[in-house]
Amino acid sequence: MTKKAMDLEIAMTPRITLIAAALAFAAPAFAAPVVGKPAPDFSVTDASGKTQSLAAYKGRTVVLEWNNPECPFVGKHYGAKNMQAQQAEAASEGVVWLTVNSGASGKQGHLDGAAANAYVAKVGGKEAAYLIDGDGKVGHAYDAKTTPHMYVIDKDGVLRYMGGIDSIASTDKEDIPKATQYVRQALAEIKDGKAVSVPTSEPYGCSVKYGS
Repeated sequence: MTKKAMDLEIAMTPRITLIAAALAFAAPAFAAPVVGKPAPDFSVTDASGKTQSLAAYKGRTVVLEWNNPECPFVGKHYGAKNMQAQQAEAASEGVVWLTVNSGASGKQGHLDGAAANAYVAKVGGKEAAYLIDGDGKVGHAYDAKTTPHMYVIDKDGVLRYMGGIDSIASTDKEDIPKATQYVRQALAEIKDGKAVSVPTSEPYGCSVKYGS
């Protein structure tokens, strides 16, 4: 290397370092949640205008369900009443079921509060609340990828399950009775004081329609 080239390399190094540091600082850091570790807390408004947070439900098991009303995979489970049945079962056991919509304004499936309440009434949803996460903060905190994408959090705030609602990735309602219902199974095992036998699975569905 010539002296001129070496001088240029030395001169550029601090600039490159500063640019890299600036990019690293500017880029949002979204660490994926880990089963067996505390689930990320959040604070977000629901369809009725009430602030909802995970911390508010400490001492109770919580289910998070990512939703897009226009997604055919979501339609499979709501059309067959599978999702509503599991919501009702969970509620009867004192479990808090929160449905989350992380679709950005202008994207497929985005709902405002009034539209979300109308959707819940139309499908007969039995969730405790429907959360409007239009800026995607809750979705990114949980690394939610699909609708549906499911998470089960125990009474101590520890993530115990994340993945698909069941074991057959399809839009066919006829597959539901044949599938292992992972969320129902995880809730039963937690209730019985057992380790969750399938703590993770591959989520399936439509991609979450984040704005960024």
